[in-house]
Amino acid sequence: RMERFNQTPPSIADATDLQADVKFTELLAEVIGAVRRVNQLERQQAGLRQFFAPAILSAPGDDLNTELLEPRECEVTVLFCDLRGFSRHAEHEAHNLIGLLGRVSRALGVMTEQISRYGGVTGDFQGDAALGFWGWPFPSDEAPLNACRAALGIRRAFLEARQVEGHPLQDFQIGIGIAHGRAVAGKIGTEDQVKVTVFGPVVNLASRLESMTRQLRAPVLLDENTARIVRERLDRTVGRVRRLARVLPAGLETPVLVSELLPPESDMPDLTDAHLERFEQGVEHFLEGRWEEAYRCLHSMPASDRAQDFLTLLITQHNRIAPDDWDGIVRLGQK
Repeated sequence: RMERFNQTPPSIADATDLQADVKFTELLAEVIGAVRRVNQLERQQAGLRQFFAPAILSAPGDDLNTELLEPRECEVTVLFCDLRGFSRHAEHEAHNLIGLLGRVSRALGVMTEQISRYGGVTGDFQGDAALGFWGWPFPSDEAPLNACRAALGIRRAFLEARQVEGHPLQDFQIGIGIAHGRAVAGKIGTEDQVKVTVFGPVVNLASRLESMTRQLRAPVLLDENTARIVRERLDRTVGRVRRLARVLPAGLETPVLVSELLPPESDMPDLTDAHLERFEQGVEHFLEGRWEEAYRCLHSMPASDRAQDFLTLLITQHNRIAPDDWDGIVRLGQK
């Protein structure tokens, strides 16, 4: 009992040491929490960087985690690019699906490379298709033109691949639809997994245009808004545009004046500017119901120009005479 009373009471120094230990522990907890937050931020940025072109990432004074990336309505140009005949390839190469997947990945890489090269944002991959868009997170008057430059780059890359024997992309063909209008674009996802996306009628229209490339036999199709801007502002040494038809896709209520985006004459000498002028005269005759004149214009195109086939076939099916109730709109039976 005496020993208990003879114990030395805690000194002031001991109390000070205890307080220091507590403060150190609190500081350590704050540091650990800060490190976790930084790591989470880095994961988010790493997840976002895959979607953006270097020009966007290097823009001074902008933070990928600011309100800049929050979903908002804005003017965008949407590009939808799809590999044609993928299901057929999958069926024929069922014995080598890993190899096919590698080729598809390479094809998607061609698409995203061109989207990024011209300042676009890569949105969703949908199987064998890629979605790119311009006008977000930064508005740009160049959005429609850059989307068209990217489309021409994709078209050229696949055309060059077809000319190289044994190239992994030799037997792949693509269809591209481009539309311009208002949509909602922004970052979506959880704290650990984020992505950027765009949605709205303009996205659906770009997808519909891509699906029309098979029927209209033209690899790159534009809506009326994009085509107008291209006509006004894109140098013909970069790309050209021609009207194809006014169509009403299945499931839509508003007709679309569809145009084709073409390489410059220097890259496509078989289809001259004079040919395009003659073709557009034929389209004008077709829209106005003068189908005999339309047929003569369209039939004068080079045999290699497959886009003429869509209208000439329709015209010949009606003996070159427009129906009595003709309103200038071609109604498509399938998406």
